[in-house]
Amino acid sequence: MTETISLEYIDKVAVVRLNREVINALNLDLIEELTESLRTVKQADDTSGLVLTSSNNKFFCIGFDIPQLYGLDREDFVVFYRSFNALCLDLYTLPMPTVAALTGHATAGGCILALGCDERFVAEGRKMMGLNEIKLGVPVPYAAACFLISLIGDRYARQVMEIGEFYLPEDAHAMGLVDRILPQELVITQAVEHVQTVGSTSREAFALIKGNRVEPVVAQIQAHRDEKERMFLDCWFSAAARKQLKEAMEKF
Repeated sequence: MTETISLEYIDKVAVVRLNREVINALNLDLIEELTESLRTVKQADDTSGLVLTSSNNKFFCIGFDIPQLYGLDREDFVVFYRSFNALCLDLYTLPMPTVAALTGHATAGGCILALGCDERFVAEGRKMMGLNEIKLGVPVPYAAACFLISLIGDRYARQVMEIGEFYLPEDAHAMGLVDRILPQELVITQAVEHVQTVGSTSREAFALIKGNRVEPVVAQIQAHRDEKERMFLDCWFSAAARKQLKEAMEKF
């Protein structure tokens, strides 16, 4: 694997680490490499499941690499945006147990990657999680919104998306955003153990059960994909969002 993604196997569990500097900002290269790593894991017959984590304890992922993406024209940004959404669906539908092991902050696009996993284990302390897209002048991508509503329900999803705050582990747990809060040193090991336990049963049966759960959400996303993509792009390139994104870029 290249330097922005690392892949290792621990007792048949694939552990994929984001490794793009400290903040793991999402650009096209990282997305393509992560997509390829998921393809490798999916094709490995003896893999029990996947743990998605970071190579450091400060950030799981900060989200989109705004300084790099801001200057793209619409055509080039479409390539990035479609690749990101395809990655999220690949992760969401991976036919094996998946856990996001959040050893650091998971914000915006990083939070979306975590939502694409079956479960989320987060480290104790000031590890923030949330979707602040509205504060950047853009909506939460439609696929992510569907993931979120399916996970925590309309009431909490509205709060998360419409206010755009970041949440401490205890608050995220209370809403159902995360499943376990653990000491820092146990997040990855317990995620691996959980995947081992769930993945030790019938892989075929698990894939069918998971498919039954995620298929209605995926069908909804695909039914509105083109329209929702156009709406997001129109917003991203609007004058108001350009101003807010530029301000965010300067603080990045």
